[in-house]
Amino acid sequence: MIFTPFERMVAFRYLRARRQEGTVSVIAGFSFIGVALGVATLIIVMSVMNGFRAELIARIQGIGAHASITAPKGPLTDYPDLLAKLAATPGVTMVMPVIEGQAMATVNGRASGVKVRAMDPEDFKRRPVVGRSVIRGLPDLGDEGVALGFGLSRTLGISVGGTVTLISPKGTPTPFGTMLRRKDFSVYAVTDVRMPEHDVATLYMPLVAAQSFFRLPDAVTGIDVFVDHPNDVVALRRLLSGVVGDGYKITDWQQANGALVTALGVERVAMFIVLTLIILVASFNIVSSMVMLVRGKSAAIAILRTMGAARGAMLKIFLLAGASIGAIGTLAGFALGILLTLNAQAIGHALASLPGAGNISMLAFLTSLPAIIEWDQVALVVAMGLALSVGATIYPALRASRMDPVEALRHG
Repeated sequence: MIFTPFERMVAFRYLRARRQEGTVSVIAGFSFIGVALGVATLIIVMSVMNGFRAELIARIQGIGAHASITAPKGPLTDYPDLLAKLAATPGVTMVMPVIEGQAMATVNGRASGVKVRAMDPEDFKRRPVVGRSVIRGLPDLGDEGVALGFGLSRTLGISVGGTVTLISPKGTPTPFGTMLRRKDFSVYAVTDVRMPEHDVATLYMPLVAAQSFFRLPDAVTGIDVFVDHPNDVVALRRLLSGVVGDGYKITDWQQANGALVTALGVERVAMFIVLTLIILVASFNIVSSMVMLVRGKSAAIAILRTMGAARGAMLKIFLLAGASIGAIGTLAGFALGILLTLNAQAIGHALASLPGAGNISMLAFLTSLPAIIEWDQVALVVAMGLALSVGATIYPALRASRMDPVEALRHG
């Protein structure tokens, strides 16, 4: 819509309210601040949530794998040939044979069920998250060493240098009945992957020791695969299906963590909707300020109409006046949101350095969590702010354009 110089002049003149119209100016000012804060808050929170989601997914993919290949029934016995085929596939960065099983861990009368994850000691070191999560000991399991999650080590009351006894749920048949299989292992390391549900129940073991303990000679339960682009799970499954064929089961990281991935998506949408209400409330303030402006300017509108101003001109004048508040507020919120997002960690460090702020866990969280700006999200927020601002001015502008000059002068 093209605005003439006359329409622009009148619209901006009306925004500069005189003393007797100060209430309109105050409401317009609060509308501007509300739109700016709403847009900035939405950009900041969505960017922080993007960083949280990226960090969490990176940990999920590193602890588990981008995809796992298993046999429909029983363990994989032909895994060396399959490993070679996968390793030679373009786009595949790492392949690791693994054994997963359940066991009971006991130390000095304390017992806890554990999930055993066994892999080659070199694979343990180079696994994206696990290898860097060792907080005690060394990331070298040797031939018979194990690594415990931090929560599990506290539950069992054991640390590096201690001995843990593992009891397999599958016993050994004997003439006198089934005997439980048990074996002692030395604790070489304690890990902390910053996911309590994993740290409290996970035990890492060398692959050869697990094959002996679970009685899987020359076999594994699965192969973990890492690729260049794990987020495109459709392409990931298509790539692996073309390599392994139909005789194997492929489980990508989204399927393995379906509940968590769904929760993250729902939380993201819910947060966007809730924060959008801030902008919506500010747009209602624009409606009220424009309605009051139209009532206060009824006599001036009537005079302009009698001087030859068309209904369309009056519509555009008040549409421009109201939309200017929202547009400038949206752009101010955009600049503020981007500025604070880019300096989120620096602001977190500054707040954490204040006296008495050292024990606030949220500040420590902000200083370590990256904020990721997704520009398509930012564009959507800005477009939504502009749309709501323009939409909020339609009713007052239509009311001004339909005003009868005679009635307005009579009651003015």
